[in-house]
Amino acid sequence: LYRAPESCEGRCGEPLSEEHECHCHAECRERGGCCEDFERLCRPDGFSRSRDSITDQELLELSEQLYGLDHNKARPTDIALNPQHQAGPGETGHQEDLSPQPLYKYVNEELFSKPTYSSFIKLLDNYQRATGREEEVTAEELREQDNFLREVMKTELMKKLFAFLHGKNRYDSEQEFLEDLKGMWFGLYSRGDGEQDSSGFEHVFSGEVKKGKVSGFHNWIRFYLLEKQGIVNYFSHNFDGPWDTFPDVLGLQFSWDGFYKEVGSAFIGCSPEFELGLYTLCFLARPGRACHLSMGGHSLSIQTYPWTKSTYGSGRRFIATAYVMSP
Repeated sequence: LYRAPESCEGRCGEPLSEEHECHCHAECRERGGCCEDFERLCRPDGFSRSRDSITDQELLELSEQLYGLDHNKARPTDIALNPQHQAGPGETGHQEDLSPQPLYKYVNEELFSKPTYSSFIKLLDNYQRATGREEEVTAEELREQDNFLREVMKTELMKKLFAFLHGKNRYDSEQEFLEDLKGMWFGLYSRGDGEQDSSGFEHVFSGEVKKGKVSGFHNWIRFYLLEKQGIVNYFSHNFDGPWDTFPDVLGLQFSWDGFYKEVGSAFIGCSPEFELGLYTLCFLARPGRACHLSMGGHSLSIQTYPWTKSTYGSGRRFIATAYVMSP
């Protein structure tokens, strides 16, 4: 079981100890010092019981199932890449454009007419990329968030993910899962000095600029659309995964309007629901540490981190970042 020092995840009922930052035994109600998610996780019908834990083997099996259910992914003929220069370990920080041609030679944009793609793309221009600048969310943008989540929840992939999490007592209903997806991904928090300037979705999928560097920005569709406009300039790649079909995994270096990303990573050719589903699974199952998965018989890992400075709902954590790791 995963044991987080500031959470009751996997800790319900453990003996009180002075070594712990907060407590998850029923006595903490009287003595004080309960972890902030104690009530949510450790109530009698809570999910922090050993049989409701998510095992490493279950992650491998479920990720293969989700991989097989990505019916909206790109076909081999839908995307043609031109990776060009492969940067060595000492080269990624050089900020040199070692690949004169764009990364994408061709993308079949008919993909983008699929409902999950089109609703995803509408979200990408809803953000100010500079951290420290308050995000103003309009009623139309809220509708776009709701529409995207509704569309992904129609897919077999996300229904499979919900069924698994429901079986693990994470969620009582699909509506509860939907609402939590909205909170963890679209809820605003502050990366600056108190401004509601960021969200998990903005950071991971749209990208941000912080202290003169690109932060987040792990989505292939966003990259392609901005490269097509001449706003993103591909420099090199440091990792190209073993997959001979899509999704693939690429580690890459690029600039975005002159701001540099030294080591980025992205799934290439997957659907929006595939990324959202895998990142959500890993955030719920292995927050703050490597989440080991399997995709087409090949191993890969996803790293997620929760935002620790603020919460939503009954002590739930926002997503700070999520990305596929490249060696």
